[in-house]
Amino acid sequence: MAKYIVKRILTMIVMIFVISFVIFVALQNTGVDPVAQSLGVDNYSAETAAAIREKLGLNDPLIVQFFRWWGNIFKGDFGYSIANGYSIKDGVLAKWPATLEITLWALVISTIIGIGVGMLSAFWQNSIIDYLGRAIAVLGNSMPEYFFALVLIQIFSIKLGLLPSAGRIPVEGSRIPNLILPIAALAIPLCGNLMRYTRNTMLDVANQEYVKLARSKGIPEWKVYFKHIFRNSMRPVITILLFRLTILVGGSVAVETVFAWPGVGIVLTQAITASDYPVVMFYTLFMAVMMLSISFLIDLLGAVIDPRVRLEK
Repeated sequence: MAKYIVKRILTMIVMIFVISFVIFVALQNTGVDPVAQSLGVDNYSAETAAAIREKLGLNDPLIVQFFRWWGNIFKGDFGYSIANGYSIKDGVLAKWPATLEITLWALVISTIIGIGVGMLSAFWQNSIIDYLGRAIAVLGNSMPEYFFALVLIQIFSIKLGLLPSAGRIPVEGSRIPNLILPIAALAIPLCGNLMRYTRNTMLDVANQEYVKLARSKGIPEWKVYFKHIFRNSMRPVITILLFRLTILVGGSVAVETVFAWPGVGIVLTQAITASDYPVVMFYTLFMAVMMLSISFLIDLLGAVIDPRVRLEK
């Protein structure tokens, strides 16, 4: 186990380094000048732009800039936005509470509904609940988050006038009305995925020989269902659930843009538009670390949930 953990950590470090280098080079070759973007048409002059580039070290070779960027990260300095001048460490991190507020609620709600309906669909196969759950699963898997965001705004904000369509400012002292539509837009696609995987894996496990053996021994059906079927079908479901953490954060970029939600998504959208690569690099590095860490966590949880898994192999 210890050897496996050390090997995975070393592999993660190499992968993070390679991913960051590829993104760094790609952003540097987009053809967009972040200095010119920050100065604007009215204030731009070649002398001012050249002085800013020299001050920021943008005239140095790419490899020098890249290793300087990593050197600053090791010191806890994530740099400054070229377009707006704010500290990335303070400016971007200050937006995370707003992003986590909708993503975590979407994760909790979709997990409860998705796994719950998926279990009922498997237990009462070919019933009304099963047909309804499968329909929701198809709908959730076939449409992106921003589509649901636009549909929800059209129905509940424009047509019915029940909920605000943008912003995070509390309505009559409560922020709940502002949360409902962004959370729903993120949760619906995840519900569809969890419903489908929960139902399919539980039906697959229910046909295994050890389940039939448990029933032949006279074990109560509820015990067979929860101890043998549900537990052994959760490993692929947990895998999907954990990987959706990164997808939720990525998907929140589009949802936050649609709802004008003051989270990381708005900052990232503005940074990409302005080719503000220090901000984009910070976000990319965070997502890479998060994705690789979740992949590592899934392997460890798989060994806990399923004793047949042996990490040493």
